[in-house]
Amino acid sequence: MPFFLSIRLTTHMPSRTAVYRRMRGFTLIEVMVVVAIIAVLAALAGPSFTPLIERWRVRQAVENLQSTLFYARSEAIKRGGNVSIRKTANGDGCTNASANTQWGCGWTVFVDTNNNGAQDASQTPPEDTLQTTAAPTGVEVNLASSNGYITTDRWGQLDSATSKSFEFRLVPQGKDTANAGSTALCVGLGGLVKRLNKGNDTCP
Repeated sequence: MPFFLSIRLTTHMPSRTAVYRRMRGFTLIEVMVVVAIIAVLAALAGPSFTPLIERWRVRQAVENLQSTLFYARSEAIKRGGNVSIRKTANGDGCTNASANTQWGCGWTVFVDTNNNGAQDASQTPPEDTLQTTAAPTGVEVNLASSNGYITTDRWGQLDSATSKSFEFRLVPQGKDTANAGSTALCVGLGGLVKRLNKGNDTCP
């Protein structure tokens, strides 16, 4: 008989034990070990992400505030003045607005018919709300020499009640202006707004 006819093809069949091992998945102990390792890695990496999160929160608050200033100017020019921005007082779990200089609980843009910086419910015509911004998360917002509001005239010029040029200082919660995540927002004559990368920099 030729040699090649004597070759028998065989198929290797895995044992039941091998099949079971491939199908059994993970044990509870193995899952607990993996979870513990992930928890340790997260704990080690957490502090390194804190400055990044703080800077991101401040940047978001700065952009919201800058957008509000531009919006108030635009509305004042369109309406011939009588538009104000007023800080939101403490409430709804927010305690970052105890003083007039603290704007950390948000702010509101409204029609200020008598230009007194307060939204009077009985005023005629009514002083309607134009825009409301919620409290920024994890950020303190401070406006030096503030009476708690900013008025805008028909030319779009902003006035903090004490000066026509003023500055906001935004810092991560519980930090000061020396913190790397802090930012200053400078408002100059004519309503020009400039952002500084450090909260303790001097506005021009």
